[in-house]
Amino acid sequence: MAIRIEIDMRKPLYPSLYQINTRVWLTELSRGARKATLDEIPDAELDRIAKLGFDWVWLLSVWQTGEMARQISRTIPELRKELKETLPDLTDEDIQGSGFAITGYKTHEKLGGDAALARLRERLRQRGLRLMLDFVPNHTAPDHPWVEEHPEYYVRGTEEDLVRAPQNYTRVKRKGGDLVLAHGRDPYFPGWTDTLQLNYANAATQKAMAGELLRIAGQCDGVRCDMAMLVLPDVFERTWGARPQPFWPNTIKQVRAASPDFVFMAEVYWDMEWTLQQQGFDYAYDKRLYDRLREGHARPVREHLLAGLDYQNKLARFLENHDEPRAAATFPPETGEAAAVITFLAPGLRFFHQGQFEGRLKRISPHIIRGPDEPVNISLAEFYDRLLSVLRQPIFRNGKWQQLECAGAWQGNNSCDAFVAYAWESSDGARAIVVVNYSDHFSQCYLRLPFSNLHGRQWRLRDSLGEVQYERNGSALESQGLFLDVGPWQYHVFNLSAEKSDDLWTRQSQNSNELLASRS
Repeated sequence: MAIRIEIDMRKPLYPSLYQINTRVWLTELSRGARKATLDEIPDAELDRIAKLGFDWVWLLSVWQTGEMARQISRTIPELRKELKETLPDLTDEDIQGSGFAITGYKTHEKLGGDAALARLRERLRQRGLRLMLDFVPNHTAPDHPWVEEHPEYYVRGTEEDLVRAPQNYTRVKRKGGDLVLAHGRDPYFPGWTDTLQLNYANAATQKAMAGELLRIAGQCDGVRCDMAMLVLPDVFERTWGARPQPFWPNTIKQVRAASPDFVFMAEVYWDMEWTLQQQGFDYAYDKRLYDRLREGHARPVREHLLAGLDYQNKLARFLENHDEPRAAATFPPETGEAAAVITFLAPGLRFFHQGQFEGRLKRISPHIIRGPDEPVNISLAEFYDRLLSVLRQPIFRNGKWQQLECAGAWQGNNSCDAFVAYAWESSDGARAIVVVNYSDHFSQCYLRLPFSNLHGRQWRLRDSLGEVQYERNGSALESQGLFLDVGPWQYHVFNLSAEKSDDLWTRQSQNSNELLASRS
């Protein structure tokens, strides 16, 4: 019997998303020769995800893929080497082709088809979870039906192109006549040889892809758009020499007319996050914050967080995903926890990846359907359990956020530059302070608090991520700020609560009685 979950259907300002590698997950659930489908995902597992506080589940790689991309994946030497490092006992059966080399936006037959996806979506909805799926605007698999039916949808090449740049073009055998077509790519890397590039300079291509997106919108609640910036007019022209009409604004408008609450998340790089937000995206990857955290210095992180909330609220904050290396393999343990506190207690969408909580070390390529066996990092799992508990607090889901200024603790002490600090405040009066010493040395500062009505009261500061608890005088907090002396890579998430007046009166009376007794 499924555990009853209390569902809050209100959409939070700052939701959390959990990305799951669907094919790997189902392989883990499979028993013997029979492969599990979406229907075999246990209710208990969905209950667990809901209880962790997630609002979204992003199922990676559910769409139909084809034989050609699978065979290409199996024959690329560099890819096989990478996959062998992930799975020492790798077999061809593990390599089923990239989930982004799509032959059609219908649920893969091996996963149970569209009917199984619809049933899973309803089970998620019953638990207050919304479903996100992939949309790959830039390219298709080489055996997509359009190659035969609508070759005009693709970027054509010439025999000269094939000789000049064989990594970017291929000869495609068709019943209707062979053609030289371009591989999908971005302007800075060779083509993805298991894909063919769609031609967005052709209005018919844009119309067809808009139709695909409209169909997807009937199967889920949002899409993560792969390399969304590649179809922007400037980028497409720089890559392919032809300037298309804008695709995203009109298409997003069409989808929203049919599904008003549908959500768009953009995978985007090259500092084009704001551009995609202006095109209509609800969220854009915040790769810049991730990169600055990897550099290990607080000041660039603080500078990044100075942007307006109209921008920050629409950023997807992450420490790992299926494209990036595992966070546990990238950040030393103490640094990784500090980076997680900074990332996930900032405003925006909190984006977590399957395996992150357990401290997995090996990235799993989207070309394979089986992951390695790895031990759970108990310490990291306990940390994320505490962090997710904090993120479930209403103040961090719907509260008001602002970055705080850290002043020097005394003249000549510049260690205040090592801090990243936030304040959170909710409409019901709850208050919280997030403090991280993002450095390898002890650091001190006075933290300027933005809260009103601190004076004349005693305040208790309780750390939600640790055992620390302080009592401070509100007048001193207002005049001087909160003094902090924090160890390297350490952090606090303080909830502030005013001491009750009865408790304060009792303490003052006790102090007065002790004073009188000492004088008698």
